[in-house]
Amino acid sequence: MEEIIGKEFGGERPLYHTQDLILKDVTIHVGESALKETKNITAIHCQFEGKYPFWCTDGFKIQNCLFTPGARAALWYSRDLVMEDTKVEAPKMFREMDGILLKNVQLLDAQETLWHCKNVKLQDVNIAHADYLFMHSENISIDRYHHDGNYSFQYCKNVEIHNAIINSKDAFWNTENVTVYDSEINGEYLAWYSKGLELVNCHITGTQPLCYAEDLVLENCTFGEDADLAFEYATLNAKVKGHVVSVKNPTSGSIIADSIGEIILDENIKQPADCTIITNNHE
Repeated sequence: MEEIIGKEFGGERPLYHTQDLILKDVTIHVGESALKETKNITAIHCQFEGKYPFWCTDGFKIQNCLFTPGARAALWYSRDLVMEDTKVEAPKMFREMDGILLKNVQLLDAQETLWHCKNVKLQDVNIAHADYLFMHSENISIDRYHHDGNYSFQYCKNVEIHNAIINSKDAFWNTENVTVYDSEINGEYLAWYSKGLELVNCHITGTQPLCYAEDLVLENCTFGEDADLAFEYATLNAKVKGHVVSVKNPTSGSIIADSIGEIILDENIKQPADCTIITNNHE
């Protein structure tokens, strides 16, 4: 393995098509595509300031690094990334990638990030300004996670999340096979048009949650005071602890809650219109 220590690069493609390379205390200044078409790269204590540093990279490790705002769209069309103890200030990270492990990473301007990616694992990750995070991604595993940003996880498939706080309007729309454990999900219009969503030991806030959901499962979840008009046109099996402000026109399945403030079953309900609703062990 070749090592480059303490050097600075800038301009166009200064390390283009390199492989089997270790970078230590290296700065990539303003420019484009510093490490494009590379293979087997390790970056330790490096700073990235230019655009598109890692495109079409096959196998790379990034440890204790900084991506400044200028390093936008830094990691695209690549595979097999391990990123640890790193701070990312740039938007539009991670596109069309296969194999991503992020551990103890901060993504501070994560708008339009993690699009069309697969086989993604996040541990101890904090994400901010994350509108449209994880669009059209699949095979995702997340633990110990904090998220701020709307429209997250849209069109995702095969997702498992533990110990998360997700502040996101329109989260989990059009998803398939998503399970969330021991988490807090805050935001309006949660998980409309989802299929096979399961929430276990979760707290849910925001108006009109979980409408148009298909094969929805809730186990031991709680609802906030603003989580009204829930489950419209949903097929579900839900066990809720505590109080639900209101339920509107569920399509089929069952809802069990300690109490429900208002149950709305009107002329707009869709067939088969046979959802069983039980509070305090009485229909």
